[in-house]
Formats: sequence, structure tokens, C-alpha cells
Amino acid sequence: MIKTYIAENERLKPVDLSSAERGAVVWVDMIAPTEDEEKAVETWLGIAVPTRADMEEIEISSRLYSEDGAHFMTATLPAHADGDQPEMGPITFILTATGPLVTVRYHEPRAFQTFPQRAEKAALGCGSGEAVLINLLEVITDRLADILERAGGEVLELSKGIFHPSEKKASKRDRGFQIILRRIGRKEDLISKMQDSLLTMQRLSGFFGAVSARGSKDGRARIKTLSRDIDSLSDHATALSQKIGFLLDATLGMISIEQSAIIKIFSVVAVIFLPPTLVASIYGMNFEIMPELQWPFGYPVAIVLMVFSALLPFWYFKRRGWL
Repeated sequence: MIKTYIAENERLKPVDLSSAERGAVVWVDMIAPTEDEEKAVETWLGIAVPTRADMEEIEISSRLYSEDGAHFMTATLPAHADGDQPEMGPITFILTATGPLVTVRYHEPRAFQTFPQRAEKAALGCGSGEAVLINLLEVITDRLADILERAGGEVLELSKGIFHPSEKKASKRDRGFQIILRRIGRKEDLISKMQDSLLTMQRLSGFFGAVSARGSKDGRARIKTLSRDIDSLSDHATALSQKIGFLLDATLGMISIEQSAIIKIFSVVAVIFLPPTLVASIYGMNFEIMPELQWPFGYPVAIVLMVFSALLPFWYFKRRGWL
């Protein structure tokens, strides 16, 4: 599918490609294009539209390059990022020599839904393909910032759940820690994907700034601001990644403490009942001559001795603060 837009009073206006004046088009948005659609755009603009396999290459030379007067820039962006499992995919931005911006994509990031709507209602200065690209990249950066902001708030909630658990019973706390571990894993995966996306955006903004060196002063200033914003988001994503690593270590430490406490209780109980077991074992032997067997007070004395031998270790452990 191909969507085309023309500039009208600094706003974007969607038009039908077949009826539009091609010289007035400032943005061509190609969504999962077919071979016929690719050939039509290539013939019209004199460019080679990259295939999906080309867009998924990780080499910088395959993602950022100039060819036949056109500048090709590919970034990895998330779609459906309201949850912890966004759909990641490459998007190629092509600044053609004739003027219009061409975008090639195979998924639906939210920025590509919100930006055209805003640009139709407000005069964002979308008078050229380069201006459209600057505005579009700003909306994409805002969207990435929103995703990181939401992830940061959820990481703070995880921190509270780890260090201030609401459950008092050990069994419920253990189940809570298992849930937290799974949530930490999902957050780590999300932040890792955002870091990869921001890395491609950093490279794209640097390349864009270089090829737009002869552009307007306002455009160059906006590109520099965009680059600084992306760098700040990248630093924030790195800090969140480190925080998640700390929370993972803290959660495993809390689980280890809970397990150690359980083992400690079993060890103390075993030591407390060891002396009474020894006394009971002695008087459970079947020798013919045992003086206490004929003693009238032998049984109660043995009971008292077993109770005393159990209380003595308990009192000692309590005094030493081991319980």
C-alpha cells in the first residue's frame, strides 16, 4: 500500500497517487509494498527502493548511505509498544534528489498514525520532504520517550515490591518474588529493544545532520536538538538497564535470604531435639541391668531430663541472637 501527501498551507494533505500532481508530493509512505508498487516508485523517483532483506542488514553501510543523489537512512522502531513485547522492525527513510520523502516499512509504529493526523490539523511547516522527515523523527523520538517513561515507572513499582513486600507470609513472598522475576525479565527485554532502537536513531540523526549541512538554519538547529534528545534517551535507557540489573540481583538475594532462613529454622530444630533424642535412645536400650529401670521416679526424671536438654540449647541460641 502507498500513501502520498502533498503540502498545503504548511500542512499535510493525503491524496490519491493516481490523481495527485507528482511534483507537489512531499511524502510517499510505502507500507509493505508489492513488487509493482516498488517498481512504480522507482520509475517515478529514480531510486532503488530497498527490499525488506536489505533493510534488516545490521551493517551501517547498508543502513546509512547515499546513492544517485538520494540519502537512505534505516532505523529499527517499535510498534504495539503499550506492552512489554513490542514488534520491532526496520523503517527506511529516503530523502530523494527530487524532494519528496519516501518511507518504507512493514509494520505500524504509532508515530506513523499520529503524525499525519497532527500534520493535517496544525501547520507544522511540512513544506518539503526534509521538513517532513524532521517533524516525523521528532514525533518518533517523543514516542520512544513515552515508552521509556512508562518502563521507568514500572521499574520503580518493581523496586517497591522487592524492598517493601506487602506479604507477611514467607510462602506468599516467594510467589511474589517469582512474579517479580518474570516481570524483571520482560522489562529487561523491553529496555534492550529500546536501546537497540535508540542506537539506530543516534546513527540516523548523525548521518541526517551531515547530509543536511546545507539546509536551512532552523532545520540544522532542530536536527541538533533531535540528536541531543536521542542521546539523553539513550543515557536514560542505559540507566534503566543498570537499575533492572540491580533489581535482578536484589531479588535473587532476597530469595536466597528467605531460603537461608528456612534452612536455619530446620537446623535449629534439629539441634534442639538432638539431646532429648540422645536421652531417649539411652533409655531405650535393652540391657538387663539398668539401675533406672527399677527406680520409681526413673520415668518422670527421664522426661524432665529430655525437656531440660531441649530447653537449654533453645535458651542458648536465643541469648546469642540466633533466633
